[in-house]
Amino acid sequence: MIQLSDLTKSFGDRVLLDRVTWQIGDGDRVGLCGPNGAGKTTLLRMLAGDDEPDSGAIATPTNLTIGYLPQDGLSHSGRTVFEEAASAFQPLLDFKNEMHEIEHCLGDASIPEPEHAAMLERYSDLQDRFRLADGYNIDLRVATVLRGLGFDQGDAARPADTFSGGWQMRIALAKLLLGRPNLLLLDEPTNHLDLDARNWLEGYLSAYPYAVILVSHDRYFLDSVVTRITDLNLRTLTDYVGNYSTYVEQRDAMLARLRQAKRDQDEEVARVRMFIDRFRYQATKASQVQSRIKQLEKVVPIKVPPERKRIHFTFPSCAKSGRMVLELGHLQKAYGDLIVFRDLSLHIERGDRIALVGPNGAGKSTLMRILSGEESDHGGTRTVGHQVVMEYFAQDEATRLDPALTVYQTLEAGSSHTMVPAIRNILGGFLFSGDDVYKKASVLSGGERTRLAVARMLLRPSNTLLLDEPTNHLDLDSKDVLLDALEDYGGTLIIVSHDRYFVERLATKIIEVGHGEGTVYPGTYAEFLWHKENKERAPGTGDARARTVPRARPTPPDRKNASSKPKAARSPVPGDGTAAAGHAAPQAAGAHKDRKRAEAERRQQRRAADTLRKRISELESRIAEREEQVRHLEAEMSADGFYGDPATANATIDRHKALMWEVGDLIAQWEALQEHAAES
Repeated sequence: MIQLSDLTKSFGDRVLLDRVTWQIGDGDRVGLCGPNGAGKTTLLRMLAGDDEPDSGAIATPTNLTIGYLPQDGLSHSGRTVFEEAASAFQPLLDFKNEMHEIEHCLGDASIPEPEHAAMLERYSDLQDRFRLADGYNIDLRVATVLRGLGFDQGDAARPADTFSGGWQMRIALAKLLLGRPNLLLLDEPTNHLDLDARNWLEGYLSAYPYAVILVSHDRYFLDSVVTRITDLNLRTLTDYVGNYSTYVEQRDAMLARLRQAKRDQDEEVARVRMFIDRFRYQATKASQVQSRIKQLEKVVPIKVPPERKRIHFTFPSCAKSGRMVLELGHLQKAYGDLIVFRDLSLHIERGDRIALVGPNGAGKSTLMRILSGEESDHGGTRTVGHQVVMEYFAQDEATRLDPALTVYQTLEAGSSHTMVPAIRNILGGFLFSGDDVYKKASVLSGGERTRLAVARMLLRPSNTLLLDEPTNHLDLDSKDVLLDALEDYGGTLIIVSHDRYFVERLATKIIEVGHGEGTVYPGTYAEFLWHKENKERAPGTGDARARTVPRARPTPPDRKNASSKPKAARSPVPGDGTAAAGHAAPQAAGAHKDRKRAEAERRQQRRAADTLRKRISELESRIAEREEQVRHLEAEMSADGFYGDPATANATIDRHKALMWEVGDLIAQWEALQEHAAES
């Protein structure tokens, strides 16, 4: 579908791509990986046509449509969110407007018959094209994508320019997804999405019928979406089949082979040079020396990517806190008429690893500020436990750095003496090397300042960490450094993160924030999702948002905790018939109850399937009836003298238009029910 031939791109004396040949096929889902500064964004910009290569060519078919989402910088104004998203269907909207104009003109009796017939033919053509392109479902498609990306129903009618930068990028992403280009280029699409929106986008892109190339630092997102990884390194592109986890294994194995080949080559070159130096001036060895000199001239040095030092970091020691770390009692918090928390009570104990989840704007950051003590303007009580040493990493932590200090001085200030020797290693793990450590904080980019703020937080002793989006602007290797450190952290951990891999590796308790509440789910994030899905499927089974673990809670299928395995039943004492009989009776009763429950579930499923089939049959009858009415009206509209009575003609045209929209809506309902039936 798209091919790069001998592509070269450089900035000054820095070469990003050197005579690269690469190909993307229709339907490929490619994750573009590589170190920061390797040229991933530049490559996307060249594919989108926003930048030109220095040499080489990018071959594309003439009918190729390309959609490009940059990391940031897009804004929208002058229209509502719904109108902005619906503009992805502008050709269809133009058809619709033209159809309305023709409908209005057809009521004019003064139009000559030949022109009238031409307008009818044009109207019929537009109607067919509009229907084939699924134009009658535009509103439904727009609403589905906006809802998936986190917009509430009321947001659709709000002016687009009233939304912040992150929501502006969501509007741009919605337009791209609705436009369904043949090649979708996404540069960090998850930067501005919460976990629910990321989960929805994963499913959408996994089913996307055309090619997708994306850059992301979200490991779980890459694993779920891509089927091929392209590594941009050493000015070239290398393809790996599979998702990101498979790529890491293949890349590490390839690098190990490459480094071994490099060592073998260096040893062979050194041996040949030694022979040349030893026998250079001996006439009897002259031919052999010349042969080896020519041999060296033909050697192509093996290039190996620089090996990034993988550091293992241990937090500075700190005294243990008491068993109770933080407690909130009957918390109330509001901003004007907006109620964030109505009556929230939380109890956090030593060793808890809590992830706060919920849509953007639900109050996660507000709760973190209240827990940290930075925000005291609220109702209710906040109690801090004995000997709690708290460290809070805010979303805007990067702006709190002292601009007059260098990178090294920033980490040195406030660090314990025992941690000073580790500063260089920590900086290397967060991409600060060489003279970078002497840069002033004031000249660092936003991403560099965030990485420095995370590194500073790691060096301060604490027994309670509150982290609000610590992974923003971190590359995958820096995330691994932070993740390894936090996994070994012995204190209490409370995090807000939109990186699912990060949350799944760390959290053992989930607090869902929203609707003025904070609901506690004991368990991992995967168990939290499983719990919610099963609650939605079986709403009559009780309150899934229980604050304590149910005594007989079923174990999710993907739970790996050894403690979740069922314990073996204790055998009765041999020869004790009474014990055996007493043990068998409850088993028989339990088996009978299980059979009755299974039969009831099967009956319920059969009733649901019968109801679904009945609804589908009813919709098919209604669609056939409406289509028959449409055919009668079209025959009536095409009859001679139809427009002799303008009032009657306009009424018939309005009825025809209403029926067409009704047919489109009924077909959409029928398709949704068919999909539901196929999944059941």
